Amino acid sequence: MIVFLDFEASSLSKHSYPVEIAWVFEDGRSRSFLIKPKSGWTDWSADAEKIHGISRDRLQKEGSDVERVVGELMVELSGHELYASSPSWDGKWLSALLRGGGKPRHALRLRKSDDLFIEVASAILGADSANVDIPGFVADVIAQSEPVNPAHRALPDARLELKRLGLVQGAARKIAASCHD
Repeated sequence: MIVFLDFEASSLSKHSYPVEIAWVFEDGRSRSFLIKPKSGWTDWSADAEKIHGISRDRLQKEGSDVERVVGELMVELSGHELYASSPSWDGKWLSALLRGGGKPRHALRLRKSDDLFIEVASAILGADSANVDIPGFVADVIAQSEPVNPAHRALPDARLELKRLGLVQGAARKIAASCHD
């Protein structure tokens, strides 16, 4: 099954770590965790905190231990197709989380959501895809779905990727139908 993941992080530095993770299955089921930093995870950006609104104090009080989060990840997500809007960043934080929980950093792998959207649009359009700039089409659908006030929280961001999958499917079906009229 397709699953969209998203992270919020301590910063965008080399030493950043995940502070929140969420995932949404294509059937709508979802999970979200605040993550209590491990003792060696000390990097922090006040600018990142302003964006996601999650304080270090809140993570200490409400966050789940890394080992618990990784255990849940492995049980729920192993064997599924995992996607993220920014797999270079999200993959970095997934690797840090997995390693922090005692798992190999590639125990789970992410692909780019846009690649999935392009594959889905191409499959729907079939032979008609030769007449459509599929990457441009997908980029337009994504741009039109960009929120005015982004949440910058893991669960709403993961849900947005699921919504985008539906928007791409719907728009591709319209094009396919118009090609056969």
